[in-house]
Amino acid sequence: MQTPVHDNSAVTLVGGGVLDPDDLDMALAIAPRLVAADGGANQTMALGHRPEQVIGDLDSLDPALRTELGDRVIHVPEQHSTDLDKCLARIVAPFVLALGFDGARLDHTLAAMTAITRHGRARIMMIAAADIAFLAPPRLQLRLAIGERVSLFPMGPVTGRSLGLHWPIDGIRFTPEALVGTSNRADATQVTLECDRAAMLVMLERTRLHMALQALLAAEDWR
Repeated sequence: MQTPVHDNSAVTLVGGGVLDPDDLDMALAIAPRLVAADGGANQTMALGHRPEQVIGDLDSLDPALRTELGDRVIHVPEQHSTDLDKCLARIVAPFVLALGFDGARLDHTLAAMTAITRHGRARIMMIAAADIAFLAPPRLQLRLAIGERVSLFPMGPVTGRSLGLHWPIDGIRFTPEALVGTSNRADATQVTLECDRAAMLVMLERTRLHMALQALLAAEDWR
């Protein structure tokens, strides 16, 4: 399998959804290597940023850009995975900031959250219009303001424990079709979460990007 990014530099990964130019600049300041998922390259090029690689089934990439980008383009024609899946399977990096995977179509947003869960060992943080979302590691410590929202959304059956949440999650069996943990909140300045499997998405306000990224990088990975 061809690996476009395989070093110590973090990656900004851009999809074809809604993309704010300021968000792209912010992400690149943190994760300087730019990869586009298929039609995401249309957006980055329009904003003056040439991706190091473009990965996908290429049904959305402008044909003229495909020619211009040449061997930077990796065509993965199979239709059993999304373009985000195709990218994450080919990126090895300390972490990935994913933009442009929400806001355009709900099915694309849900597919992106599924992909983040599937490839969560890569430490992927999705930057959306109002929130950030990432897969909870086995143990996570967050520094938050009291009263700040902490939403937990299970992508499969998962149980856990917590310290510092207004509604503790100890002993609760979360499932997407039965019980979810949206709109919980911090009752302490440090919130600790433990999950028994890689299936819980954590959603925080975008202002917590840097803190959450530091916490994610400091946490033990799933093995």
